[in-house]
Amino acid sequence: MTKEKNIGAGFEVPKEKCTGDVHCPFHGEMPVHGRVFTGTVIKRNSNKTVTVEWPRIHYLPKFERFSKRRSKVKAHNPDCISAKVGDKVTIIETRPISKTKSFVVMRIDK
Repeated sequence: MTKEKNIGAGFEVPKEKCTGDVHCPFHGEMPVHGRVFTGTVIKRNSNKTVTVEWPRIHYLPKFERFSKRRSKVKAHNPDCISAKVGDKVTIIETRPISKTKSFVVMRIDK
């Protein structure tokens, strides 16, 4: 049985437990560091993966205007959090988990 870790940075340990998930930052061995983003889950893929999207504004110097763009990344979804489509979540950067996953879901925002 693994011991719960306090990640810090204002993240609380979830009340549910993970069993056998080494990529969970709270109950496994995954270190977290780097950038933190808040976005919406738009797709729930198989194998504990979700796609998170958030809007951003990009400046176009030629036209001196801003345009709306969006960023999408894939993130690991631990069993203790289990975010669903439409949930607003906070993700944080980790070491690469797979070819496309370098983020992990830390909490579901209300």
